[in-house]
Amino acid sequence: MIEPDWIVAALEQVGTKEIHGVQHEPKILQWWKLIKRGGIKSDETPWCAAFVGAMLEKAGIVSSRFESAKSYLTWGEPLSSPIYGCIVVFDRAGGGHVGFVVGQDHFCRLLVLGGNQGDMVSVRPFDRARVAGYRWPSGHPFDAAPLQIVNNDLHSSINEA
Repeated sequence: MIEPDWIVAALEQVGTKEIHGVQHEPKILQWWKLIKRGGIKSDETPWCAAFVGAMLEKAGIVSSRFESAKSYLTWGEPLSSPIYGCIVVFDRAGGGHVGFVVGQDHFCRLLVLGGNQGDMVSVRPFDRARVAGYRWPSGHPFDAAPLQIVNNDLHSSINEA
């Protein structure tokens, strides 16, 4: 399987964290600029969509260029089931969450590489019941092979940030 360019870019950012207080993580502020939302000057503004968008833009793909996770529900091409590297949008109280699917665990939870997961870029498990949609960049080929099971004993994410 060939690693999608946006996943390569995203994996390089694992561990990037918010800086609480008056200072802000320069990488996160740059991600806002990459999605044409450079007016946002805080790393404490929900930034999961900025992360996804910036990784797509780094790969030469025009993102939704919007700060809403749910903006990805109408972006790209819909998928009926998850595949490695696809964008997944979740419902949550007060809004949504967006990230990239990178596998599943033994409980069939999706393993999601995303930003603003515990105030950082990380891989966390999410229950499929929360999925609002799966998307793929228009015009890019994909491998529809089943998701790999990855050993993971983390608790499901229920409240991103």
